[in-house]
Amino acid sequence: MSAARSAGGRAVGALPCPFVLRLSVDGAALECVRHGDPARGPAAPLVFLHEGLGSLTQWQGFPEQVCARTGRPGLAWARAGHGRSQPRPGRHEIDYMHHEARVVLPEVLDRFGVDRPVLVGHSDGASIALIAAASLPDRFAGVVLMAPHVIVEPCTLAGIAAAGEAFRAGSLARGLARHHDDIETLFWSWHDAWLSPPFAGWDLTGLLGSVTAPVLLVQGDADQYGTMRQLDLIEQGVRGPVSRLELPGCGHSPHVERREATLEAVVSFVATSAGPAGSS
Repeated sequence: MSAARSAGGRAVGALPCPFVLRLSVDGAALECVRHGDPARGPAAPLVFLHEGLGSLTQWQGFPEQVCARTGRPGLAWARAGHGRSQPRPGRHEIDYMHHEARVVLPEVLDRFGVDRPVLVGHSDGASIALIAAASLPDRFAGVVLMAPHVIVEPCTLAGIAAAGEAFRAGSLARGLARHHDDIETLFWSWHDAWLSPPFAGWDLTGLLGSVTAPVLLVQGDADQYGTMRQLDLIEQGVRGPVSRLELPGCGHSPHVERREATLEAVVSFVATSAGPAGSS
């Protein structure tokens, strides 16, 4: 990754890592953080894409650990309206993940000079990574998909409805408020988009044949938002090599609930798909 510039025009390529900055992208100032040394040889960098209600802090140190174990630089940001990132006007539309994959992600990568990274996505972030890998197949060295969505399952809708009840009751809202500036707007925008009638037909399977990069699939069998069918559809549809990690008793956040097993799988995948650190 070469030097990027903050919203104020300041070069950030030589700043200490991790370093949080705000970068103006697609009409919003995004909270971004780099991990590791961006000048560390030609090794493929890692780009982390958070979940539907996620932020930088909700990764709970996972990106730092992956970067440390792989010896690669990393980049993560909070999407508009998440964490400390500036919101955009309006609410989530049905195609919000497509917009992130096809508009925001490429612009962020260009601004930071990131070439052929490995995408590491969780939940909505995994779906964004998948859309990006299908839309720009030559741009990514590999894709890690943790608890991905490619179709809307009954359990997905039930899980989101249950989250709505927990938010109204206050427990979920209090937990999320520690991580976001405006959790009310963020939560209901996400919740209402997924539970809107048109979203029932949301389907990424038609894109899968365009994915040629190596893929690592990670899924817990106790995930309240999705089943192993998501992984089956991806494995059947993509054209690149696929590895799977299925985690018994694990819910929707493998990188938190099964940290060590997930770390080992990601580190091994990165070395296999993108070559050892320092290789071309």
